[in-house]
Amino acid sequence: MNEEFLIKLLQDIKDENISIEEAVENLRELPYQDLGFAKIDNHRQLRQGYPEVIYCAGKTPNQVAEIVKAMCARGSNVIGTRANNEMYAHVKNICKEAVYHEDCKMITVKNQPIDMTQSYIVIATGGTSDIPVAEEAAITAEMLGNKVERVYDVGVAGIHRLFHKLEIITGAKVVVAVAGMEGALASILGGLVSKPVLAVPTSVGYGASFGGLAALLSMLNSCASGTAVLNIDNGFGAGYMASMINKL
Repeated sequence: MNEEFLIKLLQDIKDENISIEEAVENLRELPYQDLGFAKIDNHRQLRQGYPEVIYCAGKTPNQVAEIVKAMCARGSNVIGTRANNEMYAHVKNICKEAVYHEDCKMITVKNQPIDMTQSYIVIATGGTSDIPVAEEAAITAEMLGNKVERVYDVGVAGIHRLFHKLEIITGAKVVVAVAGMEGALASILGGLVSKPVLAVPTSVGYGASFGGLAALLSMLNSCASGTAVLNIDNGFGAGYMASMINKL
């Protein structure tokens, strides 16, 4: 339930297009809907501007499908992260519009039109292996109504590739830097642009990368001002935060 829905509901009551009883029925599950195994926060879009997002890992395929079914019944757009093919198959059975993004293991459903921003977010990666996390950020940002420019495989091993994309990067309102190994991309971008840089360390790298911990510590210790760091592999968090900044 979003602000537009609530305004229309109140207007329909005023114009006597629906009864008070019908309006109450529409609002009955406004705070949250209890499915037993999950409580869907139907109030979140009114409160925060974006509907609840489903973290699919750890849930059964049936649980994921039931949550999607309930959200679709209320006309919400749906984002599901860390989903697998079995979960998607269950969701597709109850929602033909569902799309599975194989690279980043996301399920999306567009039940409402999405108005895209004129300003845009750049999402850059150090290497091709970082793309799954970057795509999680990119698709999240797009589903939340943001124009996204992808600048992939521009890491420090071939820094000239990054410089060829500087015009696109400097034109963004916010930049997301996704990198594993030593995580140097975030510091490079932080020293080149006047916009916020959201750094996302990935678990890409050999043994001493410690599953992304080396990149995380590098990014946290960056001397480039205006750089903020997300958790390891947290593309969703970066896309969400980038959207909030882009829409200020």
